[in-house]
Amino acid sequence: MTLASTAPDVSDLRDDAFDWALVDVETSGLIPRQHRVLSIAVMTLGPDGEQTGEFSTLLNPGCDPGPVHIHGLTPERLRGAPTFEQVAGQIAALLRDRVLVAHNAQFDYDFLTHEFARAGLRLPVSRRLCTLALNRRVDPPTADLRLGTLAAHYGVAQSKAHDALDDTRVLAGILRATLREAALLDLPLPLVACPPRQDPRFAPKPPKTPCAFRNPGRLAPGGPLTQGMKIAITGDTETVRTELVARSAAAGLNMVSSVSRHTSALVTNDSASGSSKARRAVAEGVPVLDEQAFLKLLDDVSPGTPHENPTTAEPVAVTVPVPAARRHEPAAEGTSLAGRRVLVVGGVHQDAAEARTRVVELGGSAAVNLSASVTDVVLLPGGERDRRLPRIASLRLPTHDADWLTAPTSAAPSYGSERAPFPHVLPRGGVIDLPGTAAETRWDVSASWAQQTSCEIDVVAFIVDEDEQVSCDEDFVFYSAPESPNGSVRLLSDGPTEQTITVDLTAMPPAARKVVVCAAIDGVPTFGDVGAVQITTAPGSRATPLAQVTVDAATTERTMLLAEIYRRGPLWRFRAVGQGYDHGLAALARTYGVNITD
Repeated sequence: MTLASTAPDVSDLRDDAFDWALVDVETSGLIPRQHRVLSIAVMTLGPDGEQTGEFSTLLNPGCDPGPVHIHGLTPERLRGAPTFEQVAGQIAALLRDRVLVAHNAQFDYDFLTHEFARAGLRLPVSRRLCTLALNRRVDPPTADLRLGTLAAHYGVAQSKAHDALDDTRVLAGILRATLREAALLDLPLPLVACPPRQDPRFAPKPPKTPCAFRNPGRLAPGGPLTQGMKIAITGDTETVRTELVARSAAAGLNMVSSVSRHTSALVTNDSASGSSKARRAVAEGVPVLDEQAFLKLLDDVSPGTPHENPTTAEPVAVTVPVPAARRHEPAAEGTSLAGRRVLVVGGVHQDAAEARTRVVELGGSAAVNLSASVTDVVLLPGGERDRRLPRIASLRLPTHDADWLTAPTSAAPSYGSERAPFPHVLPRGGVIDLPGTAAETRWDVSASWAQQTSCEIDVVAFIVDEDEQVSCDEDFVFYSAPESPNGSVRLLSDGPTEQTITVDLTAMPPAARKVVVCAAIDGVPTFGDVGAVQITTAPGSRATPLAQVTVDAATTERTMLLAEIYRRGPLWRFRAVGQGYDHGLAALARTYGVNITD
């Protein structure tokens, strides 16, 4: 029996219809470039949802299978199974000319990309669909978005969690049900194009050994070098450059690839060379010395101050609750919007932004897309031409004019016990402490915006030290370099209206004090054209968000600082920023010390 027969056909609800390849993998770990696929299942569906094929197998990875207590795949079970290379052709045939579907699809896609690369082959996938991202758009009334939770919500039987074949069959039922919900809401599918970004066998670069010492500042005239000083080199050197850098790093210096106001000294044998580093050093007043003088100082480097280890630092008492964080509670009679999610439709940018700000002031959540969680719609002038209005009417959502925001009176809807509490609502500048339990060391910062075609938006991240500078260029995470050297910060592309920066707090380098999450527009459009951007933070991609903020740029900004995750003593905190700039991404990256060539 196929799962397709358990739900009515949804192909007639959408203008687009696809052949699907549903995939689930069990792996020896979480890092695709290091770990291996232990089992894989692929189920193919036609545009009508009918199953057309199925394949599953265990795989012999030739390595330790990792967390057996999770997936149950012991070395004994995997012994005698084929290698990935031996079945790659069968898998490729099932994936070719189909949209790859998975729950947290980038995870499965990245692992398959690496496995195909190890086999000397190309993964034949040009588009993928993440059912996790699709359900975030639909926003069903569930406690979280884990596969088992969604299966229970949509009435899909689940026999054995973390079994690739069973998970794929469950995924088929969830896909069909979610496609129907998305069609009812007229939501575009968050399809992700999958062009090759880089050779996965050689990316990212090996991590630079992090400097263990704080930056003591600039080199004083006649003074010694001190551990932690940021040293840049430009031009030819008599000593082999790699040897000079290695010796300097071994002495405790922080070797950087660019010059900023925080650079302690620039080493060059030709200060008049006119290189970009030399010009910047002159502009910033950074001390310049030649190679021989530097080598003499390198023989006697003064001790520096080690970076504070947050796991051993004295606890910092936080006795004052953060007043900016506001969690939705059942609405009281009167003017409260607590427990409501309000979509503002129409209006010029400034009026729409003011309306969303008012929603937050009243304790509500300002939506940027139509979803199953929207409770009310505020219709501003021009909103009657919005293409979503017929769908809003068919869903019988209460529609109000702008005056309603001065004194909303209707009661908040009741979702029952299935839905998790709404997240804390933060204004711009709002701060909230992140829970410090061992199970909550990975935090996702997601940004989403309304579907539009005028431009592409890129979410990026900078891992910076106490000087607000990156330790190396690879601490700039963006589309072409989507992972920091040690994997602690990654970019996940979940669709054309949502991107996520995921941060593993336990793996952060000792010098890292902050992860700055930003967004940038390429080309002429600005964030005034895009409208509101919603930012959430959650302990993992499937978990309920802890906090959210909706920010509106003014009119001309092309880059925005969205949010920060930063250290405060032994704690980590999340701050909603929402600060926009008129300059582009290259200029923004340079302010954080990234070496961007013209």
